[in-house]
Amino acid sequence: MKYILMMNTMRAGHGVPNWPGKDLQAHIAFMKNLNKDLRESGEFVSAEGLAFPDQAKQVRAGKDGAPITDGVFPESKEFLAGFWIIDVDNPERAYAIAAKVSVAPGPGGKPLNMPIEVRPVMSGPPPEML
Repeated sequence: MKYILMMNTMRAGHGVPNWPGKDLQAHIAFMKNLNKDLRESGEFVSAEGLAFPDQAKQVRAGKDGAPITDGVFPESKEFLAGFWIIDVDNPERAYAIAAKVSVAPGPGGKPLNMPIEVRPVMSGPPPEML
């Protein structure tokens, strides 16, 4: 079963970009090693880091269908910093991987203990909705 692990982080303008270089390098190395381990176990589907909210736009369709954009939103309290799509046998394995992501090192190597949202990825609508 596929799951998405969503890493929410501190508000824009704070955090990772302001870390000392060695701490940032350790954090990135942790993430690369995690992805390598997931590839080797056959559980890795995809992972991406996302740009900061100051580069984001919210888009909706206007009456004529043309895009209308709002944003940017640099004052967000938290934002989606990145995600993984994993394919595992059960939810407990997804939770174990999320816990590993949560302890990614921060400044001084201290674990960040970030909240990681875990959600099943649906391959389509539930049969009862068809």
